Amino acid sequence: MKIFDFVPRLGYNLSRQVIKMSKTATIRARVEPSLKDHVEKIFEKLGLNATQAINLFYKQVELNNGLPFDLKVPNETTLKTFQDSESGKNLVECKNAEDMFDKLGI
Repeated sequence: MKIFDFVPRLGYNLSRQVIKMSKTATIRARVEPSLKDHVEKIFEKLGLNATQAINLFYKQVELNNGLPFDLKVPNETTLKTFQDSESGKNLVECKNAEDMFDKLGI
């Protein structure tokens, strides 16, 4: 294995000179406009544009052989809690943070 086998956007011409290959794949995705605007502001603070961020995400998926974060399916207790909360059932009301901590036993 050669050192350049690890660099995904490099290729060889016949004289074995390293040449840069252009990126040719296109990704199109629909996202909520407010999410896009908010996330692109974060990218800007990080010194990235959307293309660079997507490339970073794809590279992390490749390196992790999966998503670079955990995805979990909620268990039955969590699902029931979501349902109860949405329907206003089994809610515990607290006067303030201290009251909440007291009720939680913390």
